[in-house]
Amino acid sequence: MKIPGKKRFAAAALVALLALSGCGGKRSVESSGESAGACEAGEGRMTIATGNSTGVYYILGGGLAKVISDNTKISATAAETGASVQNVQQLVAGDYDIAFSLADTAADAIEGKGAFDGPQDVSALTRIYPNYTQVVVRKDSNIKSIEDFKGKTISTGSPNSGTEVIANRLIETAGLGNGDVKKQRLDLTKTVDGMKDGSIDGLVWSGGLPTAAMTDLFTSIGDQIEFIDITPLLPKLQEINPVYQQSTIPADTYKTPEDVPTVAVPNVLLVKNDMDEGTACALTKLVFDKKDDLVAVHAAAKDIDLKTATDLGPIPLHPGSKRALDELQK
Repeated sequence: MKIPGKKRFAAAALVALLALSGCGGKRSVESSGESAGACEAGEGRMTIATGNSTGVYYILGGGLAKVISDNTKISATAAETGASVQNVQQLVAGDYDIAFSLADTAADAIEGKGAFDGPQDVSALTRIYPNYTQVVVRKDSNIKSIEDFKGKTISTGSPNSGTEVIANRLIETAGLGNGDVKKQRLDLTKTVDGMKDGSIDGLVWSGGLPTAAMTDLFTSIGDQIEFIDITPLLPKLQEINPVYQQSTIPADTYKTPEDVPTVAVPNVLLVKNDMDEGTACALTKLVFDKKDDLVAVHAAAKDIDLKTATDLGPIPLHPGSKRALDELQK
């Protein structure tokens, strides 16, 4: 049977890869055995920690797994997870080989603060695309700012996710204390369901553009919901972590009346420091050499840019990745 187009092929391959993925497993990639200067991946199996099944991490992680499997001797799969904090914790535990993470969570891991008891043994392959903080409320909730979250039922994202980290920081910087907000630690699918049936007043979501579940929400009840502007809290957020940046959600993303100012956070791909240098180098090069393949899986990959690849703040680059990026940026 003839497949009618590249995108359908990519989608079918992605579904197959994601179907094969599990919930993590001990690492089994062996060194390529080449000289220390070689930029060549080892061989074996590899699992990538992503995020909620309706989020960009999961979709793009499947695309990355396909790119790795097609271009190296590594058989890679993508696993659904609770996202950033859980990803870092299980990466360090050896359950995953690569982890998607928000840069603020990754910086906390490096510095041993926030959800982490001490500095974590991780480094970055590269910075990738940004996540946009998407704060949406029901119009009948009368919420116009984060301060108005007081007494309201708000989804702050999956437990141990990057979304939960930034949601809690927004609440904190707005001057709200423990117990002021009725927090619901829900994944995005349950969050969207709650917004639709009115059991949730608002949500915080950190993700790429567009996020499929958010598109569904605006398509279903767009006349009953709206974004709120969180940028007045940006200076206080930057005091906590300088990786937070001002950005915009374009109106055509979710067919909103106008562009929405918001706070963006870069995403990074993390590995343990003991990853073979040749493998780290080869995987980093693949992200940029096969960028078009990743864009075919999800438009968020368009924002993967060599110019910002090393803009990581306190997050160190893996030595193999540094070598790859130095060569690519020549």
